[in-house]
Amino acid sequence: MTKAEKLEIIAKYGRTEGDTGSPEVQVAVLSKRIKDLTEHLRENKKDHSTRRGLLSMVSQRRKLLKYLNSENHEKYLQLTDELGIRRK
Repeated sequence: MTKAEKLEIIAKYGRTEGDTGSPEVQVAVLSKRIKDLTEHLRENKKDHSTRRGLLSMVSQRRKLLKYLNSENHEKYLQLTDELGIRRK
């Protein structure tokens, strides 16, 4: 992910300008990184250290989504729809 892509995601999902700490922004950035790593692992099936990092990111995103769901359910539904994330 380039710096420009990250800034674009922050501008789109941030609550205010320069907001990088809100759960919405963190989930969006993690989703982009997860997507990129998934493509990498399709080509490099034996890259186990990257697979471990990917699983860690998926776990972190799941925790953030769980928190967002408990705090603001409407925002959770909107974010998961926009990013194409499956819900439980």
